[in-house]
Amino acid sequence: MLKQTVACADTCKAVDYLSHQSGLSRTQIKEVMTKGGVWLMAGAKGSRRRLRRATTLLRAGDYVELYYDRRLLDTTAPPGVCLFDRRHYSIWYKPAGMLAQGNEYGDHCSLLRQAEQAFEPPRPAYLVHRLDREAVGLMMIAHSQEAAARLSRLLQDGEVSKAYRIQVKGDLAAQSPRGRIDAPLDGRAALTEYVVENYDPALDCSTVTVTIGTGRLHQIRRHFAGLGYPVMGDPKYGTGNKNTEGLRLMAIGLAFDCPYTRQRQDFQLPREKWLF
Repeated sequence: MLKQTVACADTCKAVDYLSHQSGLSRTQIKEVMTKGGVWLMAGAKGSRRRLRRATTLLRAGDYVELYYDRRLLDTTAPPGVCLFDRRHYSIWYKPAGMLAQGNEYGDHCSLLRQAEQAFEPPRPAYLVHRLDREAVGLMMIAHSQEAAARLSRLLQDGEVSKAYRIQVKGDLAAQSPRGRIDAPLDGRAALTEYVVENYDPALDCSTVTVTIGTGRLHQIRRHFAGLGYPVMGDPKYGTGNKNTEGLRLMAIGLAFDCPYTRQRQDFQLPREKWLF
């Protein structure tokens, strides 16, 4: 990791400066830049952003950060798929193992970066909501700051209906075939409604359809673990719910009134993408 204020007397190319300061080759620096591991704050008042162009000229007073992790650079992620394009925003399928957004070390494995590069001409991409790395399913990406603000407002006002399909440990229908979990999380209201579809005694797990109007951190996972029926494959919440196939949680539906057309949008994850 390298963090320093540029002290060169004259302008210099970013790739040359970083190579000299870090001891990494120019080829290695270019790879890190392409994959999002270099950051620049131009001057004392500049905003911090990823620096991808190797030929960018650095000036005295610029602040650069280099994050290098060979293992992360070699990591690949399964591709996301754009399912619906509404110009101002798009709806994507995020596979298991893919990050919604990158971190300081890079963003080449993130859905957000794939969305930036997916269209011609390229569009900016803004994250509107999150989906756990281990989960699969629908995600909404905005393509302007205005669209991100409008969609975020819908989410904050509870005007986006989100549907999920999960598998939980145990026979949930024996307790209640349908229910409503109204239990605050982190001091904020959190409401989860569910309907049990079936129970598999051989696996001792129930398949459940879930809808939420709020989006608290790990809301579904925490609510069902609190009931005593943790989501199968959840590495964080619950006991006795290990699963070799990973987290059994899919985001299968998003519905809301489009903030541009005012028409109802009802996006469903295609059945061929369902894991169970």
